[in-house]
Amino acid sequence: MSRNIIMVLFSISTVFLLAACTGGTEETDPEENTGNETESNTEEDTESEADSHEGMDHSEMDMSSSGEVPENLKEAENPTYEVGSQAIIETDHMEGMNGAEATIAGAYETTVYTVSYTPTTGGEEVTNHKWIIHEELENPGAAPLEPGTEVTMNADHMNGMDGAVAEIDSAEETTVYMVDFIPTTGGEEVTNHKWVTENELSPAE
Repeated sequence: MSRNIIMVLFSISTVFLLAACTGGTEETDPEENTGNETESNTEEDTESEADSHEGMDHSEMDMSSSGEVPENLKEAENPTYEVGSQAIIETDHMEGMNGAEATIAGAYETTVYTVSYTPTTGGEEVTNHKWIIHEELENPGAAPLEPGTEVTMNADHMNGMDGAVAEIDSAEETTVYMVDFIPTTGGEEVTNHKWVTENELSPAE
């Protein structure tokens, strides 16, 4: 075989090898990019989902109630805000609540809890719900309960709450108030709203 033919064959082989290497590189990069984008999107979706859970605890809360309270709930003897007095709500459990002027409808000494639970009606877990009081728990024992304790709730502040098993997130012994107020966003008066804690109120001017 002549030297010219050998050189031609060698050149052709070299071209094929380079093409193969180049093709492999081009195929690898899109896969790597796709993987990175998928991982990034997953992280963003997770963060977005976590953010969407913030504040969802009270999106379905019944703002008004009948005003009935558990029989063993103790009325506060000398509350900071007396029944019939006015106070400013300094919390945003729900839209239209923060900054509203409230009339105190009831004041009670108890232990309040933030809880996490899955509604009996199904759906996503509700986290750090404010508030459930000790007397709204089924056979709770002595107060306060430790964080992590599982309890059954006997309250219907939200659809799917009554009878649900909850985990205690935090506990605080304080005065809780039942209040009437007109939302700052407008609408009808909310009556006998449960519950607002003492540190979530400020004196009305």
